[in-house]
Amino acid sequence: MKDERQKVRLGGMALANGVLVHGPTAWACAVRTADGEIKIASAPKKLLAPNLRQPFVRGPLRLAESFAFLPELKRRLPEARLPFERPAVLAVTLASALTVQVVRRSQHLGDAARELLSGALSLTPALMALRGGELAAYHGAEHVSIGTYEHGETRAKEHERCGSHLVGPLLAASAAANVLASRAPANVRGPVRLAASLGAVGAAVEVFGWMTRNPSHPLARALAKPGHELQHHIATAEPSPEQLEVAEAALAACLELENGDAPAH
Repeated sequence: MKDERQKVRLGGMALANGVLVHGPTAWACAVRTADGEIKIASAPKKLLAPNLRQPFVRGPLRLAESFAFLPELKRRLPEARLPFERPAVLAVTLASALTVQVVRRSQHLGDAARELLSGALSLTPALMALRGGELAAYHGAEHVSIGTYEHGETRAKEHERCGSHLVGPLLAASAAANVLASRAPANVRGPVRLAASLGAVGAAVEVFGWMTRNPSHPLARALAKPGHELQHHIATAEPSPEQLEVAEAALAACLELENGDAPAH
C-alpha cells in the first residue's frame, strides 16, 4: 500500500453529466443520473507503456492511454455521456475537417499561415463540446476537486495541468511539422504528414511536461497563458455544490484504487 501522505498525480476529463479521474494505474468515473443518483465505476488501467522513458514517444502513448479505457467505462457505466457524443458536436467535427482540407488547398495563404489556421480550426469541435450543457461546469468541478486534493486547500476552476495548456505548443509544433510535410514528394506526403503529426504531439507533450516542472519560468508562463485564458473564459464554469459532489466521488474512488484500499466498482 502506498504511503497515505504521498500525493498521487492525477488527470481528469469532464463529461456531460459527470467527471472522470485517472491516476498512474487506475481510473474512476462518477455521473449524476436523470433521477439525481450518483453512480460510480472504477477499474485498474491496462497500461500501454508504464515505464517508457523515450522522449517524443511517451507523449503520444500516454495520451492514447488516457483514452484507451473509455470503451470499458461505457460498458461499466452506460449512463456516462462523453463530450463528443452530442450530434451537434459530431456535425461540427465533420464541418471542421472539411474546412481544414479547403484551407490546406488554398493558394492565397503562406505555408505557415495555412497550417496555423488549420490547427486553430481543428479545435472548434472541442470548444463546441465544452460550451454545451453542463460540461464546462463539470470541467470546473474536475479542476477544483483535483487541485484541492493536490494543494491541500480549496482551488479555483483553472488547473495548471489542464490539457488546454497544450494548445499553444501543439499549434506551433503542428504548423511547423505540416509545413515540412507539405514539401515532401506527393507520393509519400500522406505518410509523412502522419509521422509529422505524431512527432508534433510528442514535442508538444514534452514541452507541456517541461512547463509543469518549471511553472515559474518566464517562457513556461508565456506558453501557459493562452491555456489559462481558454480555461477562464470558455472551457470551464463555476461548478455547483452538486457537481462538486460528483467530482469528489470520482476522485475518492480513483484514490481508493490507487492506494489499494478498495476493489473496482
